[in-house]
Amino acid sequence: MLKTFISQEDDIRQIKQFEKGSWIALSNPADSELAEVAERYDIDLADMRAPLDEEERSRVDVEKGYTMIIVDIPTVENRGGRDWYDTIPLSIIVTNDVIITVCSEDTPLLHPFMEGRIRNFYTYMRSRFILQILYRNSQMYLRYLRIVDAESDKLELHLQNSLQNREILILMELSKTLVYFATSLRSNEVVLEKLTKLPRIKQYPDDEDLLSDVIIENKQAIEMASIYSGVLQGMMDAFGSIVSNNLNNVMKIFSILSIVLNIPTIIFSAYGMNLNLKGMPLSHTVWGFAIVWLIALVLSVVAWIYFRKARLFR
Repeated sequence: MLKTFISQEDDIRQIKQFEKGSWIALSNPADSELAEVAERYDIDLADMRAPLDEEERSRVDVEKGYTMIIVDIPTVENRGGRDWYDTIPLSIIVTNDVIITVCSEDTPLLHPFMEGRIRNFYTYMRSRFILQILYRNSQMYLRYLRIVDAESDKLELHLQNSLQNREILILMELSKTLVYFATSLRSNEVVLEKLTKLPRIKQYPDDEDLLSDVIIENKQAIEMASIYSGVLQGMMDAFGSIVSNNLNNVMKIFSILSIVLNIPTIIFSAYGMNLNLKGMPLSHTVWGFAIVWLIALVLSVVAWIYFRKARLFR
C-alpha cells in the first residue's frame, strides 16, 4: 500500500501525487509500487526491498542522492489467541525532495504521524521526522516491555500449583521476545550513534534535545530488556523446579495411598489361597469375614494416621 502525505500549516493531509517536501509511506508494498518510487527518485530497487526481509540488519547506508536508515521496530503477532511480540525492519529513505518509509506491515508506529497527532511534525523537516520516528519507536519498545513484564507477573500467580508445561512454554516465548528486543535495541543504538556523526542529515537547532531524548529512551529500553530477561530466566528456572516438586508431591501421595491399600490386599490375598480352612485364623466362626474386614480397616486407618503424623501429605 502506498500513501503520500504533506504538511500544510499545522495540519497534515493525504495527497495523490508526489510533491516536494512530502512523505511517501509504503506498507506491505507491491513490486509495482516499489518500482515506481525507486524510478521516480533514482533509488536502487534492492534498497527499496531491503526492509521487506525480516532478517535485514539495522544500518545506515549513504548512497549517491539518498540516505537509507534501517531500524528494527516492535510488532505484535497473534498466535493461538494470544499476542506475541517480535521485531521487523523499517526503512527510512531520505532524498533531496521527499522522505520515504518502507515496512512489511502497516505498523502502528506511523499511524500518529498519518493522523496528525504528533506535535511539531512537518513532512518537509526530514531530519526531525527521522528523530520523531526513532523516539516513538523507543517508546513503543518500552510499552511492550511493560506488557511483557505484566504477563510474567500474571504467570507467577499460577506458579505455585502448576503441574503443566503451558506456563513454561509461555515464559519461553516471552524470553525469546526479550532477546529479540534487546538485540534490536542494541542495533538501533549503533544507528543512532552514526546519525549523530552523519553530516548529510541536517539537524535543526531544536533537534539536539530530541536526539538526546531518543538516545536516553533507547538506552532505558535496553536496560529494561536486560533486567526483565534476567528476571524471566530466573522465573523459568523456578517454574521448572516447582512443577517438578508439585509432581513429586502428587506421586508421593499416590505412593502413600498405594501402601495403605496394600494392607487389606495382603490380608485378603492370604485368605484367598487354596489352603485347609482349619489352618486359617477365624475360619471357625461365622463372624470371621467381618472380623478380617475390621482388622484390615483398622490397620489401614493406623497406617493413614501414621503418614499424616509424619507430615508426608504436605
